Amino acid sequence: MQQVYKTYLSLLWAALWGTEWKTSEEVSPSQMAQVIQLAAVQSTGALIFPLLLSDERLQNTLEAGLKMQMKAVCAQTMQQQVKLQHTLLTAWKALTAAGIRPVLMKGAGLATLYEKPYFRSWGDVDLFLGKDQYHPACAVMRNTFPDALKFDEELDHYKHYNLIADGISIEIHRVTISLQHPIDAWRYARMEQKGMSAGRVEEIKLGDMNIAVPEPTFNALLVFMHSWEHMLTAGACVRQLCDLALLLHRYASKIDRQQLKHDLRQLHLTDVWQVYMAMLVELMGLPEEDAPFYTHACVARSEALLEDLLAGKRKPVKSDKPAPKNRIARKWHTMQERLDITRGISLYSPSYARHMKVELGLHGMLRFFAKDRHWE
Repeated sequence: MQQVYKTYLSLLWAALWGTEWKTSEEVSPSQMAQVIQLAAVQSTGALIFPLLLSDERLQNTLEAGLKMQMKAVCAQTMQQQVKLQHTLLTAWKALTAAGIRPVLMKGAGLATLYEKPYFRSWGDVDLFLGKDQYHPACAVMRNTFPDALKFDEELDHYKHYNLIADGISIEIHRVTISLQHPIDAWRYARMEQKGMSAGRVEEIKLGDMNIAVPEPTFNALLVFMHSWEHMLTAGACVRQLCDLALLLHRYASKIDRQQLKHDLRQLHLTDVWQVYMAMLVELMGLPEEDAPFYTHACVARSEALLEDLLAGKRKPVKSDKPAPKNRIARKWHTMQERLDITRGISLYSPSYARHMKVELGLHGMLRFFAKDRHWE
């Protein structure tokens, strides 16, 4: 692994666990500039910039312009969190006043896991309502934020409804994650229903309010699957890995390992999970005892995945060729693009790549024969 990546991960390790930042090799000014850029791209700038700004060894090597940029990122992150939290609490109060029970996903709930929550960047408000409360919750949000921009339609096959209030995106979720394979989707829906039920959710304190967040075992599964979903599609970021590491550490005594083992097996994700655990333990400092089902056998694949993520290789590459206009040819074109993704994933998890091929074939047939236009 190249020195820039090693330096970035050593800084992240220190930031996550409150340890002293140590580097075994000299880092040149140009390399440090690359580290700073990498941290920004991976949405972890505000986590590690305070370490760099306070390190006496770097005061004569960091350019004044870089220092100003790092300070600005930290200040902007803190200011944005104030605005986001205000929007979240406004939405929460409106929903609960209407007798609706939301559960906070991702963002603000995960920020509380950090020693300095205001340095964990998050960009929107994700609220899970489930299918029964979905339409009433959308109506409440429109009434609460009448001037908000509205982009998504309130349709029953969408994952969430989205509006933007004063620059803050609010997502009202019917489901937490959309899965293509019908058996996977059915199994996951049962896990979701259990993990988001009123008697099992956790509560955190935000401002003057108690906010519900997912039950820890399901939350670990959700945060992991959200990262993996992005790894397969739009590109994950290292911040998602940080979230999972701190979540597993904070709730180590509350995570039901037998339930988690069962759920991962049901979703064909055991091998991928073990690759993630190797990343978190070996490269990001999660104590091994806090990493369920960790195995050293996955270390090589985990290093390859993380290095490719840092290098930007997990970002989607769109073909320069336009999709064919003929319906059958277009379907075949899409199938080939998705098979390319599957071949890439086989480098990290051959077993999940095989599952993807089955899922891809089944989903392709459903799309081809479906009459409902939303399959197109």
